[in-house]
Amino acid sequence: MEAQFAIAGKDFVVSVTDTSVVHSIVKMKKNQDKTWQLSPLALMSVSGEPGDTSNFSEYIQGNVKLYSVRNSQDLSPSESATFLRGELARALRSRKPYQVNILVAGYDKNSGEASLYWIDYLAAMAKVPYAAHGYCSYFLYSVMDREYTPDITLEKALDIVKKCFEVLKSRFLIDFPEFTIKVIDKDGTRQLAQADL
Repeated sequence: MEAQFAIAGKDFVVSVTDTSVVHSIVKMKKNQDKTWQLSPLALMSVSGEPGDTSNFSEYIQGNVKLYSVRNSQDLSPSESATFLRGELARALRSRKPYQVNILVAGYDKNSGEASLYWIDYLAAMAKVPYAAHGYCSYFLYSVMDREYTPDITLEKALDIVKKCFEVLKSRFLIDFPEFTIKVIDKDGTRQLAQADL
């Protein structure tokens, strides 16, 4: 039972993940950051089986950093998402697939635009304006469908995030205590406190 969603504007992406690690009916941890920094201007949020999420994320993060060291430049968000999708597809065709769902968010300094990529455990990938993974998606897509506009501002996106929290609190069976909220734009990645919304 995880909550992971993101909203992209023209020059920013807001990424939100819950902070709990659950196994069956037991909450194992309540302060886990489920985002992984791929470059100063890109990150991925990962949900799924706890072992798969950490193993796959460390592998991807290490290889993306290796690329940037070898080539003296960072991968763009679209290049990172394509690499990540390829590695998921390769693992899927082996005997050791990863059970992970991923959102890749970032800002491309060459094009001056932000982007968000939705990738599931079957290595399907789509560039989207907003996305969600997990059971929370049954509730949150209706809010994001209704509220999202192509010319969205950061303030409006944060307002949508607040509405998503309200919907989860009132309609979802599980009460998520904390969320990690990160904003990616031309200045890099910064974390926002849930209380500041």
